[in-house]
Amino acid sequence: MKQQFTMNIAWLLASMILYNGFPIIGVSTNVSTRPEVVNIGAIFSFQSVIGKAAKVAVEAAIEDINSNPDILRGTKLNLQLKDSNYSGFLAMVEALLFMERDTVAIIGPQSSVTAHVISHIANALRVPLLSFSSTDPTLSPIQFPFFVRTAQNDLYQMAAIAEIIDHFEWREAIAIYEDDDHGRNGIAALGDKLAERRCRISYKARLSPDPKQDEIADVLVKVALRESRILVVHVPGSWGLKLFSVAQYLGMLGTGYVWIATTWLSTVLDANSPLSQDAMDDIQGVVTLRMYTPDSELKRRFVSRWSNLTSGNPVGLNAYSLYAYDTVWLLAHAINEFFNQGGNISFLNNSRSPELRGGNLHLDALGVFQGGNLLLDNILKTDMKGVTGTVRFTSDRNLIHPAYEVINVIGNGHRRIGYWSNHSGLSIVPPETLWAKPPNGSRPSKTLHGVVWPGQTTQKPRGWVFPNSGRRLNVGVPHRVSYREFVSVRGPDAITGYCVDVFTAALNLLPYAVPYKLIPFGDGRTSPSGTELVSLITAGVFDAAIGDIAIITNRTNMADFTQPYIESGLVVVAPVRRKNSDALSFLRPFTRRMWAVTAIFFLVVGTVVWFLEHRMNDEFRGPPRRQVVTILWFSFSTWFFAHRETTVSALGRIILVIWLFVVLIINSSYTASLTSILTVQQLTSPIKGIETLVLSKDPIGYQQGSFARNYLIDELKIDESRLVPLNSPEESAKALEDGPHKGGVAAMVDDRAYIELFLSTRCEFSIVGQEFTKNGWGFAFPRDSPLAVDMSTAILRLSENGDLQRIHDKWLLRRACSYQGAKMEVDELQLKSFWGLFLICGLACFIALLIYFLKMVRQFSRHNSEELELSGRSARVQTFLSFVDEKEEEVKSRSKRRQMERASIRSEDGSISSSNANSINRNTSEFPSNKSPGTSTEV
Repeated sequence: MKQQFTMNIAWLLASMILYNGFPIIGVSTNVSTRPEVVNIGAIFSFQSVIGKAAKVAVEAAIEDINSNPDILRGTKLNLQLKDSNYSGFLAMVEALLFMERDTVAIIGPQSSVTAHVISHIANALRVPLLSFSSTDPTLSPIQFPFFVRTAQNDLYQMAAIAEIIDHFEWREAIAIYEDDDHGRNGIAALGDKLAERRCRISYKARLSPDPKQDEIADVLVKVALRESRILVVHVPGSWGLKLFSVAQYLGMLGTGYVWIATTWLSTVLDANSPLSQDAMDDIQGVVTLRMYTPDSELKRRFVSRWSNLTSGNPVGLNAYSLYAYDTVWLLAHAINEFFNQGGNISFLNNSRSPELRGGNLHLDALGVFQGGNLLLDNILKTDMKGVTGTVRFTSDRNLIHPAYEVINVIGNGHRRIGYWSNHSGLSIVPPETLWAKPPNGSRPSKTLHGVVWPGQTTQKPRGWVFPNSGRRLNVGVPHRVSYREFVSVRGPDAITGYCVDVFTAALNLLPYAVPYKLIPFGDGRTSPSGTELVSLITAGVFDAAIGDIAIITNRTNMADFTQPYIESGLVVVAPVRRKNSDALSFLRPFTRRMWAVTAIFFLVVGTVVWFLEHRMNDEFRGPPRRQVVTILWFSFSTWFFAHRETTVSALGRIILVIWLFVVLIINSSYTASLTSILTVQQLTSPIKGIETLVLSKDPIGYQQGSFARNYLIDELKIDESRLVPLNSPEESAKALEDGPHKGGVAAMVDDRAYIELFLSTRCEFSIVGQEFTKNGWGFAFPRDSPLAVDMSTAILRLSENGDLQRIHDKWLLRRACSYQGAKMEVDELQLKSFWGLFLICGLACFIALLIYFLKMVRQFSRHNSEELELSGRSARVQTFLSFVDEKEEEVKSRSKRRQMERASIRSEDGSISSSNANSINRNTSEFPSNKSPGTSTEV
């Protein structure tokens, strides 16, 4: 009531001021540009944990500033300190009194609740309000433009706590908080930050401001009955230790609990160190945060002065004291810049407003600070080095580089186990060393030193227990009408089956008791849908669901599943018949195309080898008829490696080796396939698998309630009119026997687990094709339920110790059908399985023929050059063909003879020429003696 009354008065005053407005002309108080004194106010509770040290820090800052004439160039700061004494009403009144005294700025208030109220007045009178302890994230600069937070925003503190919870892989937390603006808004921010990490606040425990011990006890008893053991405490330091004292009395600081306190606890530890031994015993193992301020020379000097500053009233230095000290310096620098820019301290009174004139409140004395906007602008633009580090505001008016120390209370003190910063998250490295580096969001980079948890244990607590609220776990079980080996409901308390036994066996392995109740789901006439059962967990009807529930995508969006306890997947079942051997069974291993290509390659290889061997191997020569027989015999005898002909050419031998390797592979595959066909009982069906069903137009059966229906429609795009629901194994068998032409179905699609049970006594049907989906069955729990994780671990233990197999054999092991040893019709070996071999062989033949042809052209050109010059094109072709058909030895011998003949002719021609030359020489020598000088002779 007091808080609401205060808020109403503040709204009334602010509304009256804003409604009536302020005239441009009025009574004003003008001071020189550089006055001797500037009035500033400060409001906080002097006797509070924060206020005691903050008062010392603020007074020290005023003394330091006023003693240094270079800061304000002769102007002094006149500080007016007011004690709000934990009262929001007094704080508001004091703020109004400051406005009567030409105060240019107010430091405070200490409480976020009070800040919400006074910020309305500050907006109306344009007086900046600088608070070093109002960390409520909802104090928005949009709503309160004249409110300036000079400490870290609680939004970052809650982000740090959320990251700690996520770091230890917890998913739920309980929030214990004071039910005021500061508590509610801080926990709301925590909920948002947890949601970003897929975590949540499972329960909110509210406490009234300054609660009695009985109220705290009642709330903590409710907390103890909840599931989560991660407790976040966001309360004032004035009574926070009282909460831990009650928790200790209730036994809630033992092993298994995790307590995370906001900055209030570190402030209490710093301000009142050392605490009493009883108080320290109450907070052993608690994790808390402290606003981080980097080490600097300014900070060290201030810390060394602290004992002298508090000699009369010893009080510990805490982070808020440092921010309070920097707040005064921030304001001093802003005021200096305000004067440098020609700012003038003047206040405009609202004397024309009849609502404010007269009365005992003297509201007509309130004045609007005319330079408020300029001073606010200079405050937000200030960039300075303080005892807390660099003081500068971001665009959203938060201090830069938000960071916290993570502290663990141990023994008679506490130790730092790491840091958190908005830049790099959790780390054991001081944040300032990481600010210059790019952010690293990977989980391995986010580390903390070891924590000693409540109960003096270093082992990470599980973070939750099964709630001790007396309420049992409501477990939904499908009321099946078929395949009752999995789940059989004979009555409310008589539910058995394979799935139930696995569930109870896993529960027995948990390290804690889980009371539960199995509740049937379904009408007992048709098997219910597993998806509908899982959706009821989201709706809160069931706490878990067990049974033949396949783990598929749309169900995982609604609930968390355990490790699968049975592997399964969709298969196709169709009627089959025996296929007996016949006279042409030896042709079944290969497809027709495979037989044709193989035969062609036999002929091709034989022909290629004949070409390569024909000119040099007598076994590949002879009359045309004999040569054709040789090609055929050589080709097909290689199948049995019984060829008698010997290859003498290098190319021929290479081709033969490659071909024999191909024949070896084909022969081995043929033998294996034929052996299977003749020795193993064969089953045949017109349905070859899911592909055959999709392409056909025949009706398809599915089990009522199975997810197979949606899969066939949504994934395989099968028309819904083709799908026929089947409600029992007997109905399924009849539909398959009747077939599509008698009102039945061509095949049935269902989970392999059901089908194996179905086929154990029905030999006339079989699985055709391959399993075309992969999934498993699991137990469903609500999203982020820790019970799902523990149950998964228990299922793995069941699998490792053999109990899971024993349960399977108990319910699902049946005598195999006489056809179980049979195989579906063996697939014929197709060309695609061997095309690589044929390609290699074909390329080898082509390359060999090309080399052989080039060689023949070269030899032909060399041995028949004279004939080529004298003959025409057709004659050349005939000559070349004759040359190719000739034996290589004959060509070489004929070529040799021709060479010898040409050599002898050249020798004879040479002798004749030499004899003629001698005769001419003799005749010539006789001519000169018969001639007279000067005469010539004609020949």
